Amino acid sequence: MRKVVLLLLWMGALTASAVTHVYPRVASDTVFIVCPGGSYCWLDIKNEGTPTIQALQERGYDAYLLHYRVSGIFAHVMHSRLFYRGHQYPDALEDIKEAIREARKSHRVVGVIGYSAGGHLALLSAIEDRPDFVAAIYPVVTMRKPYVHKRSRRGLLGEYRKYNKTMQDSLSLERRAKDIKAPVFLLNCKDDPVVDYHHSVLMNEALKAEEKKHIYLQYEKGGHGFGIDKHNWLDIFLKWIKQI
Repeated sequence: MRKVVLLLLWMGALTASAVTHVYPRVASDTVFIVCPGGSYCWLDIKNEGTPTIQALQERGYDAYLLHYRVSGIFAHVMHSRLFYRGHQYPDALEDIKEAIREARKSHRVVGVIGYSAGGHLALLSAIEDRPDFVAAIYPVVTMRKPYVHKRSRRGLLGEYRKYNKTMQDSLSLERRAKDIKAPVFLLNCKDDPVVDYHHSVLMNEALKAEEKKHIYLQYEKGGHGFGIDKHNWLDIFLKWIKQI
């Protein structure tokens, strides 16, 4: 698998954010931006990034792996953002917006696939900088009780703003369904032990209420963090986008 760093988006004091461009075997006018999960604290590239890129490549699609800015393990463990800003919202949003703009320079169709916290980012991109479609796989959706994934909320908002109700509401995406501008492919499992399955239920209900084009696949079993390994969802998704 050939790789080249396509562009450097942002350089911070501790981490860099870049897009990795993976060349396809078959030329395609469609490109996918893949956003691994990791609670906005790290990026699960091994399970959710590289395998997804490889699977898309095998199916003839171009793909970018987005290394969006996250808090980092040190900040997560040491609560260092009590003392300096580090990486927090809107850094990751700025990264994906820039990636979408860059992708549109060379591709006609731009899709986003996001897992867990990366699914939250994918949905957010459908509000802020319209891709042609998004896939949110076992996504974080709400930042409010009772279903909030606290680690993702802290990773995204930092040590202080995680308590800000206005910020929580603006980033609870079920509350912003009317603003979503792209078709949404939504998938999760009821036995998810990490992100409560009601996150996707809330998103599905909100998209239904706003009559937004979407599909929701809910499975009884599968857990969390399985990437492309279960339910053949990637092929279902690729078939779906050809029909919308």
